[in-house]
Amino acid sequence: MSYALTATTDLSFPDALSAVREALAAQGFGVLTEIDLAATLKAKLDVDIAPQVILGACNPVLANEALATEPQIGLLLPCNVVVRSVEDGRTVVEAVDPDVLVQLSGNDALQRVAADAGTRLRAALEAVPTS
Repeated sequence: MSYALTATTDLSFPDALSAVREALAAQGFGVLTEIDLAATLKAKLDVDIAPQVILGACNPVLANEALATEPQIGLLLPCNVVVRSVEDGRTVVEAVDPDVLVQLSGNDALQRVAADAGTRLRAALEAVPTS
């Protein structure tokens, strides 16, 4: 079973990162956290990896509904969206599939919120230009 929603673009890494931020905002998501994995691994382990950033995306309305349904769901929030450069010069954008989070929680009452979040995340990924 796949746990990711994925899109690939010919945009450069910086342009794709910017486009993803805009696409998430258009779907009601704010970026609460940003982890630059390449910079962190370089600083901590002196390891070089291709550019890769994890964005912690949150739609406050959906987060509130999810927390009201399942208080422990905060362990699985915010929705992680990864933007990473790949060898062929393209950029991959991946978001955690909210349906997987419902399965992890075991609470089917979260299905409506997960479906809404999934629709919004898919729309955001589809809005990232392919070139």
